[in-house]
Amino acid sequence: MADQSLLAPQRQALILEAIRKAGAVRVAELVEQFGVSDMTIRRDLDALVRQGDVRKVHGGAIAVGTASTDEPGFDVKSGLEESTKAALADAAAQRVEPGSVVALSAGTTTYAVASRLLEVPGLTVVTNSLRIADLLWAAESDGAETVPSLLLTGGAPTRSAALVGALADQTIRTLHVDLLILGVHGVSEQAGLTTPNLAEAQTNRALIASARRTVVVADHTKWGVVGLSSFAALTEVDCFITDDALPAAARNALAEAVGELVVVPAAG
Repeated sequence: MADQSLLAPQRQALILEAIRKAGAVRVAELVEQFGVSDMTIRRDLDALVRQGDVRKVHGGAIAVGTASTDEPGFDVKSGLEESTKAALADAAAQRVEPGSVVALSAGTTTYAVASRLLEVPGLTVVTNSLRIADLLWAAESDGAETVPSLLLTGGAPTRSAALVGALADQTIRTLHVDLLILGVHGVSEQAGLTTPNLAEAQTNRALIASARRTVVVADHTKWGVVGLSSFAALTEVDCFITDDALPAAARNALAEAVGELVVVPAAG
């Protein structure tokens, strides 16, 4: 039951604890949990931002600070930066050729990409994402005519619904894909592409090695976030797709390192 008698500092402490535990929270969830208004929660988040404890994103907030060892679950992440992810997914899907073999890593942005590939003819999708597999299976069950063929890597699932580990890596190492579309937990000039999960880092390395070209889709909130494990340098990225809320300094760093930088207007 919501406790509306909490003082603002008490509520903010509980919010911070929730963010640090889950990695991210949505405003709507906090409103329901504490029984206060949307504006009250946003003021609480503003206070935590001023303290340097969290970073606000569209729809909620994420943890900041030292190297991250926790990753929010799929459902939490799916409610953050939704319109921006849609714009990135549109740009990434335009790079997929009919009849090609495309690998999609796990993540909410790559899930958005997958939803845009349902009508691409002759496509084969390789993925370690249970959510993307569910999306393709559901489309086939609904009788869609051009659902891509699916190859699920196998492996052990993570909190973010990614299949990782030796089985996934072994399967991926036997494959040759035309294009990898890769989501990331964090990006920085020094650490490159990172994830909090060591096993997922290894699986992402295998995906990159299997692909002729690697496209990264990452909204501006991923910049400066450093997960526990690096799995690729920025120079290994053929195309990096992000949104126009990314600061100029970050754009310059990416433009110098990656093969191609694509900046799309954030929708909404």
